Parts: sequence; C-alpha cells; structure tokens
Amino acid sequence: MQPVLEISNLQASAGDVSILKGVNLTVGGGELHAIMGPNGSGKSTLAAVLAGRDEYQINGGSVRYRGEDLLEMEPDERAREGVFLAFQYPVELPGVSMMNFLKQAVSSVREHRGEPPLRAVDLLRLSREKAALIGLDHKLVRRSVNEGFSGGEKKRNEIFQLAMLDPVLAILDETDSGLDIDALRSVADGVNRLRSKERAFLIITHYQRLLNYIVPDFVHVMVEGRIARSGGKELALELESRGYDWVAREPILA
Repeated sequence: MQPVLEISNLQASAGDVSILKGVNLTVGGGELHAIMGPNGSGKSTLAAVLAGRDEYQINGGSVRYRGEDLLEMEPDERAREGVFLAFQYPVELPGVSMMNFLKQAVSSVREHRGEPPLRAVDLLRLSREKAALIGLDHKLVRRSVNEGFSGGEKKRNEIFQLAMLDPVLAILDETDSGLDIDALRSVADGVNRLRSKERAFLIITHYQRLLNYIVPDFVHVMVEGRIARSGGKELALELESRGYDWVAREPILA
C-alpha cells in the first residue's frame, strides 16, 4: 500500500538559519506518529513546511503525499487534498462565524473531491454529529471563530474542524500545549475517536503526558533538525525518565 507521506532528506531554513537538516520519515495510512524533541529541534518547522507556510525556504529533499509532490502544491491545494494542520496557538477571528467558516471550508473540500455542496440543514446536522463525537459544546459553533474561547476550547475546536473536514493527513502541532488535565483528556479522546485505517496522524509534542491518552504507533525524536531516534511507545517513556540529553549525545541515526 502506498504511504500517505514520504519525507526524504528534507532540508529547510528561515532566512539564513538552517532548521531542517535532512529529515526522513514515512507515514502509512492508519498510523499515528509522535514527533518529540527539545525546543529548537525543528518539530514545528516540519509541521509548517508540510502545511506550506511561505516563511520557510526548501533547500533540498522531497515530500511525497499519496504519491504526489507535496512541495509543488500551494497551501490551499494541500488543504483541499486532505492535509490538515491544527495550530499550536489557534487564532481568533472576530466577526467570522464558525458556521460560515465551516461552510466555506467544507464546500471547498467537497468541490475538490467532486462532491455536491451540503445544504444548510445537512451542514448543521453534520456539525452537531461531529461536535457530539468529540465532546464539544455545540453552542460554541454559533460564535465567532475562537473568539472568547478558553485555551482548551480553542484546541477542542481545532479537533472539531478536523472532524468536519475529514482529512487524510492530520498534523497536530503541540495541541497539548497549555492544557490542563481535563482539557488534555478531552482533546485526546477526540483524536482517538477520529483515528481510522485511512487517516494518518502526525502529532508533535514536547511531553509524554499526551501519549498517556493517545497511544502512538511510532515515536520519533528530533535533534538539531534531524530525526535522531525512532521507536515504539516505550521510547516516549524512556524520554520521560531520561530527558533528551542522552539522545543528543548519541550519534544521529541514518
């Protein structure tokens, strides 16, 4: 079966600063990969490059998404093709209603797939189903995007958008950042309910605590712009007990 994502020797920089220095990673359908590592190791840059953020320059390597050259796609095309990025710091959009935002986003994805637009009543029904699935109070959907939301509500809203857009590749950039234990469990439960044999997840996190609730298939440790070590969920537990220094001291794996 063709992988969802194939990253080969990916190199990227911001201005004169080299950040990604040869990332190699393959993600299959149905797999959940956790990317861990210290601050400044390149985790969030990797997420941003995959989403198509234009402040980064690609200096080498390749990224194949479902067999196609992801780096040749514009950010909006990547989204329509099924690449979803949940932000570390979701922005507020005052005056932009969630329902209008979702209508535009869902309609764009459906049009790209050759599917007819949803009627207003069907969009409302779908939003209620997905909100219930991930435990989001549907009253929040009637407000402006993230306006006045707590940190936990913003992160749950990101997972709600994921559920509505039904992506093939979901990238979660430090979704656990700033969450208390109840919000963390709620977000993790939403992710677990959205796992499927077709959808791939790439979850970026500093801490093992998220992985107590979302069990990864693979764990990767980034150090100085490369994946230095890969393993199963037991690697996250080892990082919890030993920190990142021991990985940094050992040779980076090919």
